[in-house]
Amino acid sequence: MNVKYRTIVTLVCSLLIFAVGMFRLLTETLSSTPLFIAYIFIITGLIGSVANAIHLSKRQTNQ
Repeated sequence: MNVKYRTIVTLVCSLLIFAVGMFRLLTETLSSTPLFIAYIFIITGLIGSVANAIHLSKRQTNQ
């Protein structure tokens, strides 16, 4: 698998983790998941998304 495609996949997965955390925070439907876990999902998803976006943009400017 190419490094570019791997970075895109991890970027999408980080955005999905962020979205699940935000969904839990904004709605109260997933009551089985503690609110603390939602905050962890939001923080890690945001960090992963930013890091992968920076990595992808640096990768595209080098080529």
